[in-house]
Amino acid sequence: MPVLSDLMAQRAALDMQIEKARREQRAAAIEQIKSLMAEHGLTLSDLTARARKAQQPKAGGRKVAAKYRDKSTGDTWSGRGLQPRWLKAALAAGKKLSDFAV
Repeated sequence: MPVLSDLMAQRAALDMQIEKARREQRAAAIEQIKSLMAEHGLTLSDLTARARKAQQPKAGGRKVAAKYRDKSTGDTWSGRGLQPRWLKAALAAGKKLSDFAV
């Protein structure tokens, strides 16, 4: 059965080999990227400009101006989606939607 100290020494040696292989592969990848960039006339700003453009938020989710307002409470509704409770209650009480138009 192997001794713990021998296994630990093997592990340390393997960790060093792994780190060396990682550094070598990273350096090779960087050289390959530099070569491709030179071949296609790309700069670092070309790559980051595309990345920034891809990260820009979409146009959705913007606030819409209120179309209806309860003058007593200040509650508003844009006219989109379900009617809010305060408006449903007022309409049920006999008021008209045009009474709340902004």
